Amino acid sequence: MSELTHFNASGEAHMVDVGDKAVTKRVAVAAGEIHMQENTLRMILQGDHKKGDVLGIARVAGIMASKKTSELVPLCHPISLTHAEVSFEADTAAGKIVCHARTETLGQTGVEMEALAALQVALLTIYDMCKAVDRGMHIERVRLREKSGGKSGDYRAD
Repeated sequence: MSELTHFNASGEAHMVDVGDKAVTKRVAVAAGEIHMQENTLRMILQGDHKKGDVLGIARVAGIMASKKTSELVPLCHPISLTHAEVSFEADTAAGKIVCHARTETLGQTGVEMEALAALQVALLTIYDMCKAVDRGMHIERVRLREKSGGKSGDYRAD
């Protein structure tokens, strides 16, 4: 990967032509975390937040975002997802929730943007639902963890 593919020879932005690319199974996993006060995390985990099941709602929001990625990112191809999954792990010692988003397709272009969109919206939903009790929450370490399929091959973050 030595060039930016979303620019043509004249330097104008364009949608990459994937018409001649092979259809392959493509998978992407993104990860990130949201840090919060101990009491906020307790409310989420015990389910006594007045807005309801924070993680359940964030999970659905992330999955919905994965399906809308091409509407949010201008040069992203609309793709047909075959799978989207959002999961959470609480780390009470560190005062954070770690989120993983996995997206899959059989197609001509990857699903990295869909995994990253799912992740970000899931974390933003947690923030939105809990900001009344903890405005100091912060999102960190959002990144692509792995991808497979396609011409560029597999990638795994360190």
